[in-house]
Amino acid sequence: MEGFTLPCASTSLPTSLPLLQYPLKFSPSFRNSKCFSRHINTCMKLHPIRISSLRATATQETVVEASEIESQYVEIGYISSVHGLQGEVRVKPNTDFPELRFSEPGKRWLKQQMLGREIIKEVELLEGRGHHGQKSWIVKFNNVDKVEQAQQLVGSTILVLDEDRPELEEGDFYARDLAGMRVMLKETGEAVGTVVNVFDAGGNDLLQVKLDSSLETIDKNGNLKSEAPLVWIPFVEAIVPHVDLNNREMIITPPKGLLELNVRSDERSKKERRQLEWKERKKFQKQLIAAKKKLIEMDQKHVFDGLRYGEKDQRSLLADQIVDVNSQLLQVALQTIEKPSDRWQFSKFLAAYDTQKTRDVFKVSNGCLVSEDVKPTSSKIAERRSALISSGKVANILVVEGDTLKTSNSEGMDSLIQRLDEMENRQTTPLILICPDNTIETFQNLMANNDYFGFDPEKVWILEEEKIPVVNSSPGENKKHKILMKSPWEILQTPVGSGGVISLLSSNNVLESLAAMGVEYIEISSVDQRHVGGENLLSLVDSSEAHVGIKTFNGIDGADNDFYLVFSINFLTQLTKRVNKLTFDAVLRSNQHVEMVDKEWVDITPSSHNSYEFRSSIYTCLEGCSLDKVCVMEIVD
Repeated sequence: MEGFTLPCASTSLPTSLPLLQYPLKFSPSFRNSKCFSRHINTCMKLHPIRISSLRATATQETVVEASEIESQYVEIGYISSVHGLQGEVRVKPNTDFPELRFSEPGKRWLKQQMLGREIIKEVELLEGRGHHGQKSWIVKFNNVDKVEQAQQLVGSTILVLDEDRPELEEGDFYARDLAGMRVMLKETGEAVGTVVNVFDAGGNDLLQVKLDSSLETIDKNGNLKSEAPLVWIPFVEAIVPHVDLNNREMIITPPKGLLELNVRSDERSKKERRQLEWKERKKFQKQLIAAKKKLIEMDQKHVFDGLRYGEKDQRSLLADQIVDVNSQLLQVALQTIEKPSDRWQFSKFLAAYDTQKTRDVFKVSNGCLVSEDVKPTSSKIAERRSALISSGKVANILVVEGDTLKTSNSEGMDSLIQRLDEMENRQTTPLILICPDNTIETFQNLMANNDYFGFDPEKVWILEEEKIPVVNSSPGENKKHKILMKSPWEILQTPVGSGGVISLLSSNNVLESLAAMGVEYIEISSVDQRHVGGENLLSLVDSSEAHVGIKTFNGIDGADNDFYLVFSINFLTQLTKRVNKLTFDAVLRSNQHVEMVDKEWVDITPSSHNSYEFRSSIYTCLEGCSLDKVCVMEIVD
């Protein structure tokens, strides 16, 4: 089964992953439960399996179930990028019949996003060939002859008709035919549960079965919940001796203890669980008291008004937001209003750097390095960079802007997918994705459903962008700017910008983890940044023993949504310890909000600019940085 990577079985797996259509074959039974445990506690890549006796080939072709129309089709792959200049595209297959699907001419269908809707259109496949080094296929469609036309197809899913599934040998069947089957014990006839998915564990397939019984469990955050547990059952003849497709039932003879294996239950008593809940509540209360104290010191106690009104979940939402307010950043940002003349400017930094004689600006044109004092060849630079990456000394931070998810044609998401596909030596490269507010689950699913794009899941962090409250533009009592409330229970906040990366890293243990892995350099970039020639910057920073490398374009200031920098991990660690040195721009905006007037909440709709939103560029962290420890690369026409 291609197209999906599973987290280790020691974690709870989601039941909402798409079902994979592939034939299954029984494999020899496990000798003991320890062998089975080793299989389920490894990260599994879905692919076909073969077994004896009751055969079931594992052919992966994901069935689309989004609508009645889509149920007629089967996914066979997705278009990941453009190949060459003749309109060809590169396809990541989701099928075990790639030769049949991508080399034989004929009708295919493409599922695309168009104006916020999913559409399916017919296309004619002319030819295709395997690109085995990258486990992909290069295909050519009719009437697609230019790069521009091919680019419009990137991100599309390729479909075939469900009725065109290859016929299987007698006794074989597809995995999706197993989904929804009832599982029964052979000895007693007792119902065990229902098959919800089928995964491959390397030597054989595993049935993911939701048991009929429910029990109290504790999730990874220590929260109590009641759920029907999921268990893994090896799809081998000794354990699953009979499958009845007509009656939608299968008979199992599980070894003793198999059904209890990796069911995550909490064996503590109710009293102990209540004590745990009480400790967690006390911990949160202490955090809330500390956060309220800081906001009171800043004359922002009006933020707490909603805690006296509303439902429990509304008050809980406000309490969570109060705890999450980065009061240190807010204090620094408010100083921007009071002392606007003190703002640090990147253009002045570049001008000072350009006049310094100890280090030249490296200029890159068409991938070639031009410098008066350093003249390494492009191949040597590339070799140096490749050596650093392959040895695990480089980590990547990709900053995903909010607009990435708002574009109707999904260009932003396609750019992210293309960037992830292009990264070298991904198994050795740690990755930090910084995503917009309330999108962590979206990006977690994107990574999991695409086999983590070759990255080691243990080296992937997905963090939510740093936010900062919006304040009114007219200071009130004590000449203080008040935080605006979106509702009585929600603080009006906006993203900090790329400068928030430094603050975000300071409040997590990511840098410590990277240092323990042996990482020496961190590349930080926006998803849409123009990275032509930028691959040389890492090598230049290393060879120059610089602390930071910056890429600019034709001498223009780096834009906040288009940046590429390289930091030594030691210097970046120092930056996270002086977040108060970040500078902000206070931007006037019109924002609707609510205020409490005479003990009643009033909606405020401004007729002009009434508030400040704060933005910080990642370049501001360079203020005070020694120029002789900076390496600047300029991309020229």
